[in-house]
Order: sequence, then C-alpha cells, then structure tokens
Amino acid sequence: MLQELSKIEEKITQSSTWESTQEFLNKHVDFGDKISISILDVLVVITAIFVTTIILRVVLKLITRRLPAEDKSRFKVVYGYFRWLIYVVILLITLHSVGVNVTAVFAASAALLIGIGLALQTLFQDIISGVFILIDQSVHVGDIIEIENKVGRVEEIKLRTTRAVTIDNKVLVIPNHLYLTNSLYNWTQNGTLTRESVSIGVAYGSDVQLVKKLLLQAANTHPDVIDKPEPTVVFEDFGDSSLNFKLIFSLADSFKAQFPKSDIRFEIDKLFRVHNITIPFPQRDVHIIQKSE
Repeated sequence: MLQELSKIEEKITQSSTWESTQEFLNKHVDFGDKISISILDVLVVITAIFVTTIILRVVLKLITRRLPAEDKSRFKVVYGYFRWLIYVVILLITLHSVGVNVTAVFAASAALLIGIGLALQTLFQDIISGVFILIDQSVHVGDIIEIENKVGRVEEIKLRTTRAVTIDNKVLVIPNHLYLTNSLYNWTQNGTLTRESVSIGVAYGSDVQLVKKLLLQAANTHPDVIDKPEPTVVFEDFGDSSLNFKLIFSLADSFKAQFPKSDIRFEIDKLFRVHNITIPFPQRDVHIIQKSE
C-alpha cells in the first residue's frame, strides 16, 4: 500500500514538474502591442540558428575545397557578410513559424530596407560578381584581359574591384559587375602564347614569292618571335590598289605585342626598300575639262 501511495505521489510530482515546465516555457515577453515571444520560441530560434550554422559551414567547405589559399580567404570574407543575411532570414522565418507576428517588423523596416537596397545595389552586384570570379576561376592574377576595349594585366582581384595595369603603366580599376554585363576577353586563358599578325600591301606586279620570303625573314629575325608554331604568310586578297598579305607569328608575351610588331614593320620596310618592292598608296587621276564658250 505504501509503495502504491509512493508511486502516486511520484506521478503527481512529475505531473506538477511538467506543468511547471510547460508554464515556464509558455511564458511570453511582450515587445509592444503586436510582438510577443515565449521562452519556447526563443529555444526554437536558438536551435534553428545552430542548425543553420552547421549547414553553412558544410556548404563553405564544399565550395572552397578546390580554391587556392588566397582566393579561399577572400571568399570567407564574403561568406561572413552573407552569413548574417541568412541568419536574419532564418530568424524571421522561424519566428513566423512559431506564431510570432513579424509583419510589424517588416512594416517598420520596409522603407529603410528599400532605401538601403537602392543605395547598395551596385555594391552588391560588384560583390556577387567577385564571388563568381573566385568560384569559377575565370580570371587570375597575371592574366591579360580586355574589357570595354581596355587591355590590362591583372594585378589584384578584390571583392568589389579588379585592379589591372595597362601597357602605358596606368592603373585600370574595373568594377566587378562589368563582368556580368560585358564580354570579357582573357588573352591568356589558354596560356601566355598568342598569335599576332602584321598586314601589308604591295604593288601589283611584285614578285609574291619574294614578298613571302622577306616577310618570313622579318619575323624570324626578331628575338621575341617564337619558332614553334612557325611564322606564316597569308595572301589575303587582291585589293583595289595593292596585293594584300598578312604575316602571322607567335609571341610569348602578348601584353607588349605592339613593340615587336613595330620592330617587324621597320624590318619589312627596310627589306622592301633593299629589294625594290613598292608599298602602294591609293592614287587618283583628276581630269579637268574646260568648256569652250
């Protein structure tokens, strides 16, 4: 009998403890007239934030596992910004799911968020573009790129901008969002070796085989021209006043291609003068007709 009474008292105690726990968890704290949060809601929010943190860490490791160490550190900075944004979104969704009225929060902050969003629109575009550059590895430090008819060697890739140096030793600061809205030409994506060309026209009646020989000689004697693939000459067309040729050759550093091309043009002009090959220019005959009175 005493054992039965003891069990009944234990059950009553457990029931009382459970009711007290439920009563404690269901206690609400009011923030104004429309927002009320219970202790249970706070625990649910903490659990949601904890789970979100674990998921974000796993996603970060999956994305950055193949990135170079330098790019990985940059991406972690971006991750830090977006992590807080995701936390805010998860927080609001969790509060809404447990019955907290978050409409008042949205209404109070809508005008502020719209103003901030419009002001930072370009900034976010630059940062997102910087993330894409880091992930897909489309541009690296040292690459020669061309965008909006500007050519430069990439010196530094930041989250918002890319810094490049032009052939004139001028610093070119490129906002990263231009990569999304413009065509980007990466001259060194497939390596530093590039094919360059010099076009030339000679007078009709010139020995075309001699012209080809001299053009190849001009290219082969230049120290910056690569032997393989070998330079070649293309007979492009019969022009209005000239026979048009193109000398094609390879360079190891296309960033400074204008200087070898200039040297080759000087050499072509010298060789043509020695071998009496004329570089024509358009000429027009003017006939003056006098009317008799």
